[in-house]
Amino acid sequence: MQIVAISDEDYTICRMEGTRPDVLIALGDILDATIERAINFYRPRITFGVRGNHDTSAPFGAGVIDLHCKTQQFENLTFGGFEGCWRYKPRGHHLYEQEEVSSLMKDFPSVDVFVAHNSPAGIHERDTETHQGFKHFRNYIDWHHPRWFIHGHQHVSAVTEHGTTTVIGVYGEQVLTL
Repeated sequence: MQIVAISDEDYTICRMEGTRPDVLIALGDILDATIERAINFYRPRITFGVRGNHDTSAPFGAGVIDLHCKTQQFENLTFGGFEGCWRYKPRGHHLYEQEEVSSLMKDFPSVDVFVAHNSPAGIHERDTETHQGFKHFRNYIDWHHPRWFIHGHQHVSAVTEHGTTTVIGVYGEQVLTL
């Protein structure tokens, strides 16, 4: 399955001419107009998304399935996700305390592909301030062993193995083959 993942940088999206992914995943901090442009450019079979800490509180537009605290089956894979990042400032959308993430995800089922704006704690973190990962994401990986964990927020394109899970950080746009 081919995926185009987009995150955090609107101006680098839609540059891979001829790519026709099965799935487009918006990982947050992307304008809705950019997501729509990517859908029209890439023509994926399905589009999933989670909101980032710089996004609007409005629901996604038509054609985008919001994965925040939800799961969705596509082909032979189960996708699930979580929006936002940790509450590093007093106001804004999609900001969570570490404990809130644990509470919201306490009964979250196992998935094959976990889609998040933020990274797991200790993986791809840029700092311990704005770009701190969620501790519960790391616990979720240890307990449920998703095959892939795809995130944005950290402004890094990187791949790290954590146990049996491949953690993929996306900045801009990236083609992934799962």
